[in-house]
Amino acid sequence: MKKTNYLILTSIIFIFGCSTNSEDDLTIPLSTNTTKYIQNIKPIIDNNCVACHGTTPSAGAQTSLVTYNQVKLSVQNNGLLDRISRAQGASGMMPYQGTRLPQTTIDLITDWNTDGLLE
Repeated sequence: MKKTNYLILTSIIFIFGCSTNSEDDLTIPLSTNTTKYIQNIKPIIDNNCVACHGTTPSAGAQTSLVTYNQVKLSVQNNGLLDRISRAQGASGMMPYQGTRLPQTTIDLITDWNTDGLLE
């Protein structure tokens, strides 16, 4: 009798213990880690780009990449992602006459674009 009661009680706990009251309990929450300009992108641009793409562009650079809006527009309209993603030594690769940025850095800038170019 004890075994039967135990099995019934275990079955009831199992059946009702696996229920949920909302679909939120059944989904994996999306990551809240978004890439932002000030925190993630500005240091990359400052360390790798502003030597030529400063307030007054030099060394043949056509655009300034000093402000958030300048960098944002360069991603949206001037092919910044394309230029930094080119193979080492490829024509138009950035940084100009430098070493290609590490792929993780390029991926971070790509993530920033995907996340909505947040400031």
